[in-house]
Amino acid sequence: MQLDDVLADLWAESAELDRLVGGLAADEWATPTPAEGWTIAHQIAHLAWTDEAARLAATDPDGFKASLRTAAASPTTYVDDGAAETAALPPEQLLPYWRETRAEVAEALKKVPAGEKVLWYGPPMSPTSMATARLMETWAHGQDVFDALGVRRQPSNRLRHVAHLAVRTRDFAYLLNDRTPPAEQFRVELTGPDGDVWSWGSEDAAQRVSAPALDFCLLATQRRHRDDLAVEAEGADAEEWLGIIQAFAGLPGKGRRPGQFA
Repeated sequence: MQLDDVLADLWAESAELDRLVGGLAADEWATPTPAEGWTIAHQIAHLAWTDEAARLAATDPDGFKASLRTAAASPTTYVDDGAAETAALPPEQLLPYWRETRAEVAEALKKVPAGEKVLWYGPPMSPTSMATARLMETWAHGQDVFDALGVRRQPSNRLRHVAHLAVRTRDFAYLLNDRTPPAEQFRVELTGPDGDVWSWGSEDAAQRVSAPALDFCLLATQRRHRDDLAVEAEGADAEEWLGIIQAFAGLPGKGRRPGQFA
């Protein structure tokens, strides 16, 4: 998929979340979300903070390297500290700040020279992959906000970007968990919101994963426990992957409790 196409979907994903939080009263921004210790303000602050980091990575690689060193010095608190600092802004400043940072990172990614990759906290990424990662984060943290407010959102075909990133980062998830990635690629078959089948990998692969796209993405972003999802594995390696899968960079998360959203 082309960068402009991913950026258009990223904009749509951001706009959906923006419409939800844009109507909140000031005190509602302090509503706790399923992420331990994070309010709605923390979720939006994290998106803005990460957009700012992505813009820096795309425009000033040397400057971003300093951010990498800081992250390496405090790997377990770096993300939370960044979110907490930005979440301290009042909502009337935080929301415009997020709008500004997401626009800036989109423009920055368009200007990355052809063939160059952008540094990140995980492996370096192409501008298109970085845009996909921003969409995944927006969708995942948006899910926390929707859950906090008890609002059910309609899944869209933008989930395909989230699923694609999860499949592409399979080996990264293994390495984060100090495991050796399988040499064999898996077959992943997902049913999209419109009933279309999205697939990755060889049709005759022995290791297979099948699921509704929404369930797979909820698992890959650790927004639901697998016990609460219709995600199926065939083969021991595929089963192992579903236990460690994560579409995001950084340390493995705590995930969610079984039945938390029943």
